[in-house]
Amino acid sequence: MAITVTEFGRTKAGEVVKQYEMVNANGMKAVLLNYGAVLRELYVPARDGSMLDVVWGYEDVEHYEVNKPNFGATLGRNANRVAKGQVEIGGVTYQMERNDGENNLHGGKPGYHQRIWKGIVADDNKVEFSMVSPDEDQGLPGNAQVRVSYKLTNENQLEISYQATADADTIFNMTNHTYFNLEGQASESVLEHQVQIDAEFFTPTGADLIPTGEFRSVEGTPMDFRQWRTLGKDIHGDYEPLQQAKGYDHNFVLTEKEGDRLAARIRAEKSGILMEVYTDQPGLQLYTSNALVEEAGGKGGRVYSLYSAACFETQHFPDALHHENFPSTLVKAGEEYRTRTTYQFSLMEQADL
Repeated sequence: MAITVTEFGRTKAGEVVKQYEMVNANGMKAVLLNYGAVLRELYVPARDGSMLDVVWGYEDVEHYEVNKPNFGATLGRNANRVAKGQVEIGGVTYQMERNDGENNLHGGKPGYHQRIWKGIVADDNKVEFSMVSPDEDQGLPGNAQVRVSYKLTNENQLEISYQATADADTIFNMTNHTYFNLEGQASESVLEHQVQIDAEFFTPTGADLIPTGEFRSVEGTPMDFRQWRTLGKDIHGDYEPLQQAKGYDHNFVLTEKEGDRLAARIRAEKSGILMEVYTDQPGLQLYTSNALVEEAGGKGGRVYSLYSAACFETQHFPDALHHENFPSTLVKAGEEYRTRTTYQFSLMEQADL
């Protein structure tokens, strides 16, 4: 497998943005940018033999410098929401940007997805990005060394690994915010896709989408994805959590298992593509692009719209440090934060059609 490196463009500040293209033996292709450690393209084989680009993204650097929806983004230090943007570490309260009403979402400006990372070709099928996140970056303590790598295998797996250390106690909760539509760029909606999530509970929120601390059973609710459920089936139904978020934007408590486990599956009957999500993280945020309203600058002139794609963000639970019953996102000085998520692509079995 060979990796091709080209210039994608330049930022407003004149920084060179590089594009890294990986192609495996099956023709599956992943295209990455050192700007934001972004996943820009992902071509996977469909049932009819074509290759479909199944992720949303932009045509130019200019749009990635804004990237309000976080297309393909690496998010950190802390992905998802923090109540009032405040965390207490070692008896000291740190204030993050309040960029989501009174709360913090995905760390604040500049986001990890709005920076130039150092990119290296680490192997014939692996690209590694690294950066320094300085003390008080996004309001958080500690000088941090951060790395994220993408590995494409001949088994049609895209593995994303995260690694970080800091010289002070801090928080880490990184994830990838890729928008998936397994019918490719011609599709206008993800609501006919079917999803499974290995979770008996989810963490309900208040109207501001901050978790209450409760673990609520999915039994008998539109949040029950233990068997295949069509995303659009109940998305507009009379269920308060869905009404609060205007769709799915919820953290699922994954069934506890050792190591990497199958957390979720998504399939599209039209293309025949099945995606499986494996992770070592305790939670998965399912997001159905509820705030994606006429986002211009997409591939081939696309304007991406509401409910056109879905995100599967593997992570610790939102607002973790404010809930003692949630797994902690605190990482001690000198300790290593390390996590991994793998997206596996295949064709649906004939029995699934």
